[in-house]
Amino acid sequence: MYGNKSSLKLRRKILRQDQTKAESILWSHLRSRKMGVRFRRQYSIESFIVDFYCHELKLIIELDGWIHGEEENKKKDIIRQNILEKLGFKIIRYKNEQIKYELKNVLQDIYNQIHKN
Repeated sequence: MYGNKSSLKLRRKILRQDQTKAESILWSHLRSRKMGVRFRRQYSIESFIVDFYCHELKLIIELDGWIHGEEENKKKDIIRQNILEKLGFKIIRYKNEQIKYELKNVLQDIYNQIHKN
């Protein structure tokens, strides 16, 4: 069904190398099971590459920069999110500005999402 398609390997590698400042900051808090679960970054599911993914919880974290505010990209994001949700994934989204100015709140929200019963 899904899982890091080899055809997207180069694109994933490029995205990891060219990560945004917000992605870098959030990754430093998600990596190495710091939240109690394993996250992968720039992981492909079907034909999509998601920013951060926890297989154990089927949880996707997406960071949205300014480009996601453009109308055409908003529509693409909605379609993409609907497809992924229909496949059983939970998606939480944050804006890059939230990582910069509200990191503590974002990390608490992610922690709550991971550890809710």
